Amino acid sequence: MNLLNLFFPRRCPVCDEPVKPWNALICKECAQLPVYTKPPFCMKCGKHLDRAEKEYCADCSARAHLFDRGLALFEYKSISASIARFKYAGRQEYAVYYAACMAQRLGGFIKDSGAQALVPVPLHKSRQRRRGYNQAEALSRELSALTGIPVLADWIARVEKTAPMKDLSARERQNNLKKAFKIRRNDVKLSTVIIIDDIYTTGSTIDAMSRELKKAGVERIYFMTLAIGRGA
Repeated sequence: MNLLNLFFPRRCPVCDEPVKPWNALICKECAQLPVYTKPPFCMKCGKHLDRAEKEYCADCSARAHLFDRGLALFEYKSISASIARFKYAGRQEYAVYYAACMAQRLGGFIKDSGAQALVPVPLHKSRQRRRGYNQAEALSRELSALTGIPVLADWIARVEKTAPMKDLSARERQNNLKKAFKIRRNDVKLSTVIIIDDIYTTGSTIDAMSRELKKAGVERIYFMTLAIGRGA
């Protein structure tokens, strides 16, 4: 056991206790608790569908998205408490476990996308200063270490301090995010990227980023998130 783990033991992303065995990423008894998303998937956002003959969830059938396609790792209810600690309680170490699961479960999607960069959803500078880090960037950097795809965390910025999204309707989310993002580097020219975030709900954030990325010349935009709800 190294000294770092001895004095600052890794926390289990499910129970938040020191992980057992000490060198694992998740406790053995907790490993089965996060529920992975499973097919049939919405062909646009990756939500689980209630019927295999459907191609799109109700949301993606009702409106056009600006991204090409996305997938999520877990069903939201099974991992929501873990993600809340990851975002708000300083548990950046969870990113190691999340990224390992992403690389294993979504590795085919990552490879087939041909992505040239991982682009984490940025926080407004005041929110990041208060929180101390951007959870999407922490996840992106761990995933980059496993896939070799570089992270571009300074390419696009959140220039408007938007209201919290969790209690807003889909239309309110869209209005909330108008002019929220802005490209900061004009020297970056890429054709394909993967946007990384923690939770997918309506796609408003991914769409708002996609709008700006397309203006910068990006042709294909995919996304991956840690969690997603179910689609009708």
